[in-house]
Amino acid sequence: GWADVVLCRAGASTLAEIAAIGLPAILVPYPFAADDHQSANAAQLAGTGAASVLPQRGLTAESLRTVLQHAVSDRKQLLLQSEAALKAGKHVACTVPMATSIADCKKIVELVKKTGLKYMMMETVVYAREYLYIKELYDNGELGKIQFLQASHQQDMDGWPNYWPGLPPMWYATHCVGPMLALTDAVAEYVSCFGSGTVRKELIKHYGSPFAVETAHVKLRDSDLTARIIRSLFDTARQYRESFDVYGTKRSFEWTLVEHEPHVIHTAKKPEPEIPEKVTVPDYAHLLPEPIRKFTLPSEIHDAGHLSFIQGGGHGGSHPHMVNEFVSALRDNRDPWPNATLSANWTCVGICAHESANQGGAIDRAAAALSCRRTCRRGRGCTMRGSIAAPRVAAGIASWPEVAMI
Repeated sequence: GWADVVLCRAGASTLAEIAAIGLPAILVPYPFAADDHQSANAAQLAGTGAASVLPQRGLTAESLRTVLQHAVSDRKQLLLQSEAALKAGKHVACTVPMATSIADCKKIVELVKKTGLKYMMMETVVYAREYLYIKELYDNGELGKIQFLQASHQQDMDGWPNYWPGLPPMWYATHCVGPMLALTDAVAEYVSCFGSGTVRKELIKHYGSPFAVETAHVKLRDSDLTARIIRSLFDTARQYRESFDVYGTKRSFEWTLVEHEPHVIHTAKKPEPEIPEKVTVPDYAHLLPEPIRKFTLPSEIHDAGHLSFIQGGGHGGSHPHMVNEFVSALRDNRDPWPNATLSANWTCVGICAHESANQGGAIDRAAAALSCRRTCRRGRGCTMRGSIAAPRVAAGIASWPEVAMI
């Protein structure tokens, strides 16, 4: 089968084969080759964005791990890889966010339209067990009419790779935006955001963003709802938290304040002491094909020491759901959810929010330019069971030569 990434020397024939099949590569040039020509070869391929170079003298388990992390986390690299994969005729599944500028989001959307290929932003929260639980309550009418939504994503990013320090908090807001818009089958119309506090000077210099915390209100299009977002990445004391609160006329869901403690359901018209009830959210592995159900469990996380899992708690068992959705979409020749246009709208909410904060809270409507009703809907009339569950195992996607998992 096909590999996901190649670790190899940098001889001419090897690089020709890698270029022909379009696989990403980590190149370790043979240091004793004549005239050090493998270093020159490697530099040429790396210059196109198709490979990373790791000199043999620096090759260790830790350095290799760092290069791999960089390949799947660097925002600029992810954008370049997405563009290159689409231009090479590959479907793309890419981590969040889609991009860090509206222009780059539009570029991906236009490439998808031009090529007819599939693009999915792998937003974990909308496939996490908490979201699936809230959506089930909503679809069953147990929440009543939704009156307000709010989400937060607070994290200490000190110690992460060097493209993270100083990142404007709202540039990486899809963990908040996604579930609020997805639950109500809405798109953002406009946003107003304020920055608060100040991060260290050495952080400000990277992106010119001084804010320790950014808070935004988002107006949902064709709706009486607004939603609130709270984001912080540096110099704010808080345990890691990705939260999503939903307030309805019948019942409301509030995310726990402390990780691993029960969430809370509030039920209207009960005696005051009985209104709140602590709940344990069930797992939703039953929505998946049986052979991959186990991968929703923390016990199946084989890199549990990585910061993204220590702080992210395994992302609510979302990973197999996302992969199954992407594979199923390719198999059924439909758009994955979220598709390129919806991914752009979710991403641009955060981009516009930061611009609003820079202007003292001014309303920014640019996100509306990338909003449309998608062909693969997940509104109230669509159940997750019918949309996610597949009759057979959707596996092996990363080994398909026409697919890029970024």
